[in-house]
Amino acid sequence: MAVFSNFIGGEQVAGTQTVRNINPSNTDEVIGEFASGTAADVATAVAAAKAAFPAWSRTTPQERYDILKKASDEVLARKEELGRILSREEGKILAEGIGEAARAGQILAFFAGECLRLAGENVPSVRPGIGVEMTREAIGVVALITPWNFPIAIPAWKIAPALAYGNCVVIKPAELVPHSTWALVDILHRSGLPKGVLNLVMGKGSVVGQAMLEHPDVAALSFTGSVATGRKLAAACVAANPMKKFQLEMGGKNPLVILDDADLEVAVASAANGAFFSTGQRCTASSRLIVTEKVHNRFVDALTEKVKALVVDDALKLGSHIGPVVDQAQFDQDERYLEIGRKEGAKLHWGGERLNRATPGFYLQPALFTEVGNSMRIAREEIFGPVAAVIRVKDYDEALAVANDTEFGLSAGICTTNLKYATHFKRNSEAGMVMVNLPTAGVDYHVPFGGRKASSFGPREQGAYAREFYTMVKTSYTLAG
Repeated sequence: MAVFSNFIGGEQVAGTQTVRNINPSNTDEVIGEFASGTAADVATAVAAAKAAFPAWSRTTPQERYDILKKASDEVLARKEELGRILSREEGKILAEGIGEAARAGQILAFFAGECLRLAGENVPSVRPGIGVEMTREAIGVVALITPWNFPIAIPAWKIAPALAYGNCVVIKPAELVPHSTWALVDILHRSGLPKGVLNLVMGKGSVVGQAMLEHPDVAALSFTGSVATGRKLAAACVAANPMKKFQLEMGGKNPLVILDDADLEVAVASAANGAFFSTGQRCTASSRLIVTEKVHNRFVDALTEKVKALVVDDALKLGSHIGPVVDQAQFDQDERYLEIGRKEGAKLHWGGERLNRATPGFYLQPALFTEVGNSMRIAREEIFGPVAAVIRVKDYDEALAVANDTEFGLSAGICTTNLKYATHFKRNSEAGMVMVNLPTAGVDYHVPFGGRKASSFGPREQGAYAREFYTMVKTSYTLAG
């Protein structure tokens, strides 16, 4: 069986313990044994990053560009292989896995370009004979904690800007899906990164993540995961001495509004994609389908027929539309919420059954609830599975009010052919990202990603806006000679 080590100080470092990586499409298959790091491993990794920082932060933009571009080229050339690795350990279908690997390559290419686009400002002082210069500088050692649902794209969109702007990195991927991040870090190392610039410590959040959080030489922390964990990390970053800069991407309970005038085919396609693709395991998933009453029944009937036609099977099997849930714990959570919905009085209109396939796996039939009130737990709490709730409303005004009645504010969508409603919704939706006649899930890599309320905190991720987190501004004054 293959054994995968941590990357610390430019070397592969074996762990004292390992964790088995299990294929959720076939739980009899072990993908490999992956190192489970310790607090001592984190300390060594941070020390290596700190030692590498002075030289790396002063490399030329061309040097950083060359490394990131070389890594991008390899990721894109190997996207089918990397996509298969991803789908095998996470469970999203192969087409989605390959698409995510390609996106990681595109992210690396974008931030290679950002190395050459980082600019400052020169302005005259209000005092005569003085010049003022504003420049951006790297922060130092940055800790990155990534989730299991996008195991190569999210590591890429954190690692790439961190490196592009001159920081050194210690990254901890989710324990469920270490192989994708391991492969990405391996590619970056072979693309020419100096020793210590990028360090990978795999393992438990309670051990590795906690050690990263507590280390005084970690200057900043970027985290994607649950709201509960994000809040704890934020409090710890503020309480740390010295305080740490932090960036949080957390949950979502995203609304997709379908108005009477919507193109029904577009609305159904958007809802099915947003709610159920990637097994519903996306923070941007359309988990609340808010439908005006005149089109409600037609929409539910059409969506039901669409969902019935979706094939749930092995992620690597040709013809699968939806793969398995990622693991037993997530499957159990999905089933708990199915029971909660029933007890609250919602109608399980279709689906929600455990499915048997040729190989043992966590196969769950997509579930569609109707007769849902927005106060129900299944309409307020993030389930993170292939479960969607249809909420009937009277008109656009009620739809907007219900859409905004949530503690989350990541993504929101509307299906309408009315320009007035589309424009009003974009302006008045309390979400960081708004989609018109599109799924709430699915975003570009060159523009900012993030939400409001409990969904996000701190500067945006992705695109040129990433510099707000991964750099700090310095203002310099010069007396003209």
